[in-house]
Amino acid sequence: MPKVSNKGKQMPESPIRKLVPYSETAKKKGHKVYHLNIGQPDIKTPEVALAAIKNNTVKVLEYSHSAGFESYRTKLSNYYKNHGLPIELSDIIITTGGSEALLFAMGSTMDQGDEIIIPEPFYANYNGFSTASGVNVVPVISSIDTGFALPPIADFEKLITPKTKAILICNPGNPTGYLYSKEEIQQLADIVKKHDLFLIADEVYREFTYDGDQHYSVMNVPGLEEHAIMIDSVSKRYSMCGARIGCIVSKNKEVMAAAMKFAQARLSPPTFAQIASEAALDTPKSYFDEVITEYRDRRDTLVAELEKIDGVKVAKPKGAFYCIAQLPVDNADDFAQWLLESYHLNNETVMVAPAAGFYSTPGVGLNEVRIAYVLKKEDLIRSVQILKEALTAYNKK
Repeated sequence: MPKVSNKGKQMPESPIRKLVPYSETAKKKGHKVYHLNIGQPDIKTPEVALAAIKNNTVKVLEYSHSAGFESYRTKLSNYYKNHGLPIELSDIIITTGGSEALLFAMGSTMDQGDEIIIPEPFYANYNGFSTASGVNVVPVISSIDTGFALPPIADFEKLITPKTKAILICNPGNPTGYLYSKEEIQQLADIVKKHDLFLIADEVYREFTYDGDQHYSVMNVPGLEEHAIMIDSVSKRYSMCGARIGCIVSKNKEVMAAAMKFAQARLSPPTFAQIASEAALDTPKSYFDEVITEYRDRRDTLVAELEKIDGVKVAKPKGAFYCIAQLPVDNADDFAQWLLESYHLNNETVMVAPAAGFYSTPGVGLNEVRIAYVLKKEDLIRSVQILKEALTAYNKK
């Protein structure tokens, strides 16, 4: 019998999606499930983007340019410049989601067996992209005690080997919600220049900052042009996760030429989704003002409610719409499954993402969960009530 590849066996399953069958079973039992497990916003997609699809006059659904529509890239360049990022049309390749942009970035900068250093906990699919690219993740641990701030640069330095090709960060962070300061980004810039590495920054949550802190992009660091690669996406910014449109951005011409070959190999990004994404750039500022206010209120509500539970520790996020909470349990995987399989409070339960899947160091984060505050405040309050009662019941069994 033919066998699957070792790479196929090594591909990690999603820690976010692996509990879905248990959630589906709970719903079949008539239980309402509050989804705190996945970053799917309930915010409406901008009307201007949906209207562009409804009112389009496309007669033939053609391939686009492999780098994406020139009109879209031009408009995107102007958007970035308006946000203080010196990004030109030639610095952008449109991709099928930020996921493909990350695959292009790894494929263009790393070979089989090379290493990438990533502060953990990190977006779980970085493990999958690395496995698919034949690249080894070298984690550097950040701590809930510091709110998941950048680990000391000395911790990065001692992990660098001749195989190290890049450092990858998510800013603001998924799953931590941490926003790196200008000083932290500068520290990373200095180390990648010193060791001649790439600094890949996943900046898809750029707009989502809440306390007056400014997002500082790797594209803003003077002298980093040949080292910086930015990953972006429309998924969260415009609540367009299903569009699957992102981009890879870099001033490094050699990297972009290599990425372009990967882009040509997959032909082109999706046409309708590009039409919607281009139109989304006309979204009024008022939309973002309302969204940011809503998420800030949700964050404050969630953190306040979680802090009322004995034994729960939570790192207050500065951006994105996730937080990591440490629970008074030994195994959050078991607890998350039990919530769906064996527990309900008046036919209601919650679904969380066990945080161990966001680490690549074995045995770390076993008592932590990621919570996405993508539900309205009333639902967040109810979810935490259920979580509180569930923890009491779970620890008595």
